[in-house]
Amino acid sequence: MSGSPTLDRRDFLKSGAALGVALVIGFHLDARTTTDPAQAQEKPPVNPFDAWVRITPDNRVTLILEKSEMGQGAMTALPMILAEELCVDWKQVKVEQAPTNPKVYDHGTGGSGSVAGSWLPLRRAGAAGREMLISAAARRWNVNRDTCVAQDGGVLHGARKNFLAYGELVEEAAKLPIPDLKTVPLKNPSEFTIVGRDIPRVDAKEKATGTAKFGIDARVPGMLYAVVARCPVFGGKVKSFDATKTKTVSGVRDVITIDAAGKGAFTAGGIVVLADNSWAAMEGRRALKIVWDEGPSASESSATLDKQFLENAAKPGKMVRNDGDADGALAGSKKKIDVSYEFPFAPHATMEPMNCTVHIRPDGAEAWVPTQAPQWAQDVIAGVSGLPRESVIVHTMLMGGGFGRRYQADFVMEAAQISKSAGKPVMALWTREDDMQHDFYRPASYHKLQGAVEADGKLLAWKHFQTSTSIAAMWDAKGEENPEKSEFGTAVFIPYEASNFRVEYTLAKSGVPRAWWRSVEHSTSGFVVECFVDELATLVGVDPLEYRLRLIGDDREIPDFVNPKEGKPLNTARQKGVLKLVAEKSGWGSPLEKGVARGIAAYYSFETYTACVAEVSVKDKAVKVNRLVYAVDCGRPVNPDGVRAQVESAAIYGLSAALYGAITIQGGRVEQSNFNDYELPRIGDAPKTEVHVVRSTEEPTGIGEPGLPVVGAAVCNALYALRGKRIRRLPIASEDLA
Repeated sequence: MSGSPTLDRRDFLKSGAALGVALVIGFHLDARTTTDPAQAQEKPPVNPFDAWVRITPDNRVTLILEKSEMGQGAMTALPMILAEELCVDWKQVKVEQAPTNPKVYDHGTGGSGSVAGSWLPLRRAGAAGREMLISAAARRWNVNRDTCVAQDGGVLHGARKNFLAYGELVEEAAKLPIPDLKTVPLKNPSEFTIVGRDIPRVDAKEKATGTAKFGIDARVPGMLYAVVARCPVFGGKVKSFDATKTKTVSGVRDVITIDAAGKGAFTAGGIVVLADNSWAAMEGRRALKIVWDEGPSASESSATLDKQFLENAAKPGKMVRNDGDADGALAGSKKKIDVSYEFPFAPHATMEPMNCTVHIRPDGAEAWVPTQAPQWAQDVIAGVSGLPRESVIVHTMLMGGGFGRRYQADFVMEAAQISKSAGKPVMALWTREDDMQHDFYRPASYHKLQGAVEADGKLLAWKHFQTSTSIAAMWDAKGEENPEKSEFGTAVFIPYEASNFRVEYTLAKSGVPRAWWRSVEHSTSGFVVECFVDELATLVGVDPLEYRLRLIGDDREIPDFVNPKEGKPLNTARQKGVLKLVAEKSGWGSPLEKGVARGIAAYYSFETYTACVAEVSVKDKAVKVNRLVYAVDCGRPVNPDGVRAQVESAAIYGLSAALYGAITIQGGRVEQSNFNDYELPRIGDAPKTEVHVVRSTEEPTGIGEPGLPVVGAAVCNALYALRGKRIRRLPIASEDLA
């Protein structure tokens, strides 16, 4: 930690977050929580202490944390780290959701950063508590502290066999100075007894029995329900409306309008129906008669966007990286390929639709929000209400899926606007159709790849051109100046050695909102890179696994060209390691039954190395993924069971986009509406999935997203092995299988 804290330990105790005698240790978590690296660089922590450990006389250990739980298992893995260093049973550690206090916490959960960013700070905090409690015991016994050890939630004096539980030492330990968290001694990893074990999720029972409380479960006395009629065309607005029939619907209380908002929330505005229950609100909305001013985006369609992509690809783009002379090498080569890959917009399609409950009063506001960004929600509510941030309380609720969608604040803005106007607590509730048609989508993109090889198969040239509806162009202050920053990821520094390497980009203009989607740009870059290297292997006539290993070459580290200051370099030895492991575990090269083939892909994202082998078949022009085998190197796995669950989840999410899901635009509006026309894999579609976790000794890295970028490529490479035809656009269309 650096700088002087604006809130010390005693201030914290007085604040009411800890009552009675307690040992409280404050520390700062690594700011890896924002999806946008630029935001993390520009925004220093609001206070050096943004997480706290509290130990009380009843032997309870509480971790007060600003991470949101959205199914990723953070509330299980993070206490395990703390318990390991503190030498307590991990079940003794409970997690409290931190209050949204801008003076103390800098909230945000995303970018696969919960464990990676918390690993070292939590270890240090646990070690500090352990050392203070050992010192307190040594003082009590009047012995050399070197003769005392922490064990089983207490301190043992080896010679006398005396034992004191931590709760008995809290009062004395609380009077001692907190050790320097940068130099406090940490346990030797060889002594770990908790980290690295398979631990069941702490919230599994509540979720299985329906007792867990999600955002949509919020109930406040006197609460009204609200639904919003938004213009179906992006950027459109209300021209006129008639609510006469709506007001005759039983349970409808009022009909109001709310304004659209720009950067910071990007809400559509619209007509709000307020009612005693959600059904009445939805029925009231159906009865509205609305005339829309559809605005300039009404002429946009998927076809016009495709045309723009092709026009952009016909011209040179902005140079992103240029090593050597790729154009010259391509022009002079006799052995080369030139192909293109296409991706549509993709929705988040969370199981729990967007919702937010807000109560704005003259003296303060309170909100119940399933959000990845509680502080952003607080800022939005403060802005709408005119209240200071400190007067806005945000309760962070469980989320039925996040995937980046709940990093937005549009649904919070709407709820705040409605509550302020109504003067009552209001739940702004979205239907599935609202979610599908008013999302912030993964960008649509078009990639042109050109490659040339030498006579011995070495990669002579690699050229990657992309045009897309950039995320950065929509969200960053100067995004249109550098729209490429959000669009490539590892595709700018691939592990494959090429004598000449060039990356170009051109922005495609669109009125369709877009933002972070699970694995963000890696979801498309991983597919492009791993399908193209497979095509190069075919050009050379070498086994796809062998060719990848050959192109990776000697062990080395490749700098992160996207985030040169913060990003870790790509370690090719670890990349080869997951390739070899997945080949071994999948039986790569061994015979398969007739009509089944394997494909392989490997990719580096969120500082994690992932490889996947897919076994596929085709029946009645439909792809069947029979088996997925993964190898994952995410550093030291804190909870291997949680790692496997995250990879399995990412695989299903990736298969959704590869096999089924596409958002298409016609007349400036989304054509899909629900799961009847935006399909997802059903239980019967889910393949047998094996996840082999490398028992690394490196620090933990991201795991919520890295399983996604490889799965589509592995499936499509398997389809080529099966049918001899390349798939270069997603989702896979039946005509592409012919």
